[in-house]
Amino acid sequence: MKFGVAMFFTDYAMEATDFARAVEDRGFDSVWAPEHSHIPLARGSQFPQGGELPKKYADCMDPFVTLTAAAAVTKTLLLGTGVCLVVQRDPIQTAKLVASLDQVSKGRFLFGIGGGWNAEEMADHGTTDFKGRWKLVRERVEAMKAIWTQDKPEYHGDLVDLPPMLANPKPVQKPYPPVIVGGAFPYGARRAIAYGDGWVPHGSRPQYGDVATFLPEFRKMAREAGRDPATIPVTMFGVPDTLDKLKHYRDIGVDRLVVTVDSAQADVVLPELDRWAGLMRQVNGG
Repeated sequence: MKFGVAMFFTDYAMEATDFARAVEDRGFDSVWAPEHSHIPLARGSQFPQGGELPKKYADCMDPFVTLTAAAAVTKTLLLGTGVCLVVQRDPIQTAKLVASLDQVSKGRFLFGIGGGWNAEEMADHGTTDFKGRWKLVRERVEAMKAIWTQDKPEYHGDLVDLPPMLANPKPVQKPYPPVIVGGAFPYGARRAIAYGDGWVPHGSRPQYGDVATFLPEFRKMAREAGRDPATIPVTMFGVPDTLDKLKHYRDIGVDRLVVTVDSAQADVVLPELDRWAGLMRQVNGG
């Protein structure tokens, strides 16, 4: 089973270059950068994990910048957005960012996407239909796929309408970097099956329950939709540091677990990475 590491990259955390080297050196397969453009002071949206919203949510850097820095100093480490809020991003520009990072990293980018939970943050970007945001996500993803794969791409949807254009570079990965769709069961699972190359459930949000119990149904849904479940691997965030639980996820076929470490300096982060690397070796029989 693969293990990745996520961190909110901030100006008070380890630099992305140093962090990425440390993650790769310890045998993790991927590094993941979350995204929030800002946090409105007038906020009615509740933090999904409960309690006060941690400071790092307002402080995190742009994921495409930090992952580019990580790409420059690593050789095999995969680079994922965990997750990119495509409802807050222009699809033409985002398609270019994705393709450019995939080029710079020589095909190591993972495009994790989500619909987001902060309605006020989205409204500041013009996404005022919070309940309908997932339709916008799907159309923007479909438009980006056209840009990545067509010589003279165009896209015509209800919410996204793009005339024929020239848009390069194209990604190194063909047809494009994996689009890994975040979200809870069953809706997130359905979206991943409909237009994704992977599913990202979250293992620690109280309202989700135990994600592991949903995997058989997820695979059944995939087969009923005409897709091989093996082509939609599961990457799980928010996992516990309990060896038995990690082995359980391995045994039921979770493809990758992503652990989150503190937004802090090396004296705090490196021991966390060492502890998780030890657990990873035990899970994988090393």
